[in-house]
Amino acid sequence: MSTTQYSFGLVGSGSWGTALAKILTDNGHRIHWCVRSEATLRHLQERHHNPQYLGTVEFDATKLALTTDPSEVFAASTHIVIAVPSAYVLSTLSTVDPLLFRNRKVISAVKGIPPEDNLLLNDHLRQSVGLPSEDYFTIMGPCHAEEVAAEKLSYLTFSGAREKETEALAAHFRSRYLNTVVNTDVYGVQYAAVLKNIYALGAGIAHGLEYGDNFLSVFIANAADEMAGFLKHAGILHMEVGVHARIDSLHQRRSPNYAASVYLGDLLVTCYSLFSRNRTFGTMIGKGYSVTAAKMELNMVAEGYNASRCIHQINERLGAEMHIADTIFRILWEKLPAREGFRRIEEHLI
Repeated sequence: MSTTQYSFGLVGSGSWGTALAKILTDNGHRIHWCVRSEATLRHLQERHHNPQYLGTVEFDATKLALTTDPSEVFAASTHIVIAVPSAYVLSTLSTVDPLLFRNRKVISAVKGIPPEDNLLLNDHLRQSVGLPSEDYFTIMGPCHAEEVAAEKLSYLTFSGAREKETEALAAHFRSRYLNTVVNTDVYGVQYAAVLKNIYALGAGIAHGLEYGDNFLSVFIANAADEMAGFLKHAGILHMEVGVHARIDSLHQRRSPNYAASVYLGDLLVTCYSLFSRNRTFGTMIGKGYSVTAAKMELNMVAEGYNASRCIHQINERLGAEMHIADTIFRILWEKLPAREGFRRIEEHLI
């Protein structure tokens, strides 16, 4: 695999950032990696693994150029992967000189909406630093970091405005344990990633309230339908299950629709998997934890919490029918008792 035109940078050293660092270095790339703290940097240099996340992943130190300054990553790289929780991504990138975004490709692995302005990251960067749409790509699941660490076969979806350029980018991540899928639906995959975290948090609340598998399957089926309705209101095409717009010219595969891995697949795994921090957070809420207590106990970012408020505010403009997501928002942000909220959800399930 040629790396002459690709110099990869990575900003973020949580579990997902660490998994992406593993993928790139396993494929032979030397990466410029901005980590959270000097302590993490020293630990990676001396002991070759992240002290807080995915501790079983051992890195070749010769493939890591480590820093705590994101500007250094931008200055040294042509392609920069952003793997920072949405609540912190704007403050992290605000330290980077806007001139450093010029002639750079930004690859977002952010699975949420920055709460400061309710804009997807591509729209924020277009407005704030003038990043062209063709220089922005996304990496979305379904892909739990823990399974990447264990090298269990996973799928990542890469989205970008230009299909062939996106495919060339995806090839640098493909490996024996990672398959890649390519599409051009930059907006749809980001909204789907935001929504699935809200519904996974709701699935956790249901689990904490001791609903069974039968109810959970109906809840997720209705959440999938609600998500498709929101995406249609947001202008996203190809949401029909069983309908494919055309044959994929690159792979001679069916074109993606709503049943594809990045939409329905990611929703399912995030709702069901024990690795899902959103499900775990929701389970705590269902068991009676306050939001503050659940945050302290989890000690990790559950993207669905902030996402529920962002989507509520965005949908005030779009007007999609969002009874499930709206009820989860009210449980988390307006202190609606979880049991009462789910009784309301029960009445709307079909």
